[in-house]
Amino acid sequence: MLEVRSLSKKFGDFQAVNDVSFTLKKGEVLGFLGPNGAGKSTTMKMITGFLEPTSGDATICGKSVQVEPLSARKDLGYVPENAPLYEDMYVREFLYFIAKMREVFNDKIEEAINKVIKMCSLENVEYQKLETLSKGYKRRVSLAQSLIHDPKVLILDEPTDGLDPNQKHDVRELIKELAKEKCILISTHILEEVEEVCDRCIIIGEGEKLFEGTPAELKSKSAKGRIQDVFRAITKGEHLEGVAI
Repeated sequence: MLEVRSLSKKFGDFQAVNDVSFTLKKGEVLGFLGPNGAGKSTTMKMITGFLEPTSGDATICGKSVQVEPLSARKDLGYVPENAPLYEDMYVREFLYFIAKMREVFNDKIEEAINKVIKMCSLENVEYQKLETLSKGYKRRVSLAQSLIHDPKVLILDEPTDGLDPNQKHDVRELIKELAKEKCILISTHILEEVEEVCDRCIIIGEGEKLFEGTPAELKSKSAKGRIQDVFRAITKGEHLEGVAI
């Protein structure tokens, strides 16, 4: 459903992403890991069409984001980092606007809005202005807008950022439920999230793919079973006792 082929991006002389490739199938959640500045968000922006790659391509449900960008995006839901919202709108009003933009049929809009409000636990704030919401609720509205058109592919950049522990649990459970019918790419700094929701994970550093495998395979590289130790060893090139990379 999602195929990334040799994506690269340069900003002047700076190589932000270098030859990153991977595939993602229906029913899978792929964790995209890396330290700040590793190229995660840049890669996601190229996949979603917000940035033009220097080279390479990505296909969403068989449609190239370079050749057929509008058709490709119809099957895509995206929550960017620090997702912008129209803060003078009310929650339902904003979701209605997004549904129209996403070309949801008029007779299906109310049903779609009610569905994502329930999925993202927004019932208590659906008639509030976005500017009045906490960071956690704004994040949930961002997730709701990505789901309004029932996309087949979801790309979530730090989906639990700003949420309290209970909200994080709810979003993780929602991701696992959504993955039954979709493929999901999530960027996260929370390593426990990888173990809990991801089927596979990729680690990138300085724009290059350094590891791809299951969370269990990543964890097995540490004698103590500590993913954070393996992550540090891979991304910083450190030799840590009990870690084999």
